[in-house]
Amino acid sequence: MDIKRILTGIIGFFITAIVLIFSNNIIFDIVIAVLAAMMLYEYNKSFKHGKANPIMWVEYICCVLIAGIHVIPYEIMKIILILIIPTFILILFLHIIITEMKKYNIIDISITLFGIAYISVLLAFVALLRGEENGKILVWYIFLSAWGTDTLAYVVGRYFGKHFFSKISPKKTIEGCVSGIIGAVLFTVIYTFFINKFLGLNINYLLIVGFSVIWSIAGQIGDFAASTIKRYTGIKDYSNLLPGHGGMLDRFDSVIFIAPFAYILLTMFI
Repeated sequence: MDIKRILTGIIGFFITAIVLIFSNNIIFDIVIAVLAAMMLYEYNKSFKHGKANPIMWVEYICCVLIAGIHVIPYEIMKIILILIIPTFILILFLHIIITEMKKYNIIDISITLFGIAYISVLLAFVALLRGEENGKILVWYIFLSAWGTDTLAYVVGRYFGKHFFSKISPKKTIEGCVSGIIGAVLFTVIYTFFINKFLGLNINYLLIVGFSVIWSIAGQIGDFAASTIKRYTGIKDYSNLLPGHGGMLDRFDSVIFIAPFAYILLTMFI
């Protein structure tokens, strides 16, 4: 049993819980923006290892925008969101034109734009959900789905897994993937019981079961997506920041894929 992994997970849980419970929307947005910046740094570093050269300062602008989600007036933010992709495409191509392709090329632009969409945009949905009515309660579903999936998938896959799923992530098994879905359902259903009983909510359990299956599958695809990038760039982990887990992107790769689906489903049906 990996003691470092367990200890890091416990410490990470308490830090996350403190932020979720005690921060207001603005502080929470800043935390998410910093997290996005750290994940983008790891993402860019992995591609630099593969000899690409992402244009990092453009990506970090998006992190600043995440920090302003609940500060910038809604009407202005809506315009920013509509214009953000075409504006950044224009800026990135202009950057290449000015430097006459001596430092950056079309591959660098593609990696940069993908980093914005993959990390900044997807992670922003965590902040958006937190800002909704009952957002302090609902945002837990994102993390509980990820934790439930990771916990049961890891335990069952490690000790009982026999049928390996994909060479992209060779340690993952079919047994672990299926158990991960069960773990997400268990964690979210138990949480739903407590918030219904003690916080006066009336969230439908069947809906949460269905949502949890979707979230778990999305999270596991996110895990494989992060592994795909690592295989392409030739690295084992995005960093060694979190003992037993790797980097921030290793730890939150499933969260960023769950977040948009959690936001859509919870705001539409709960």
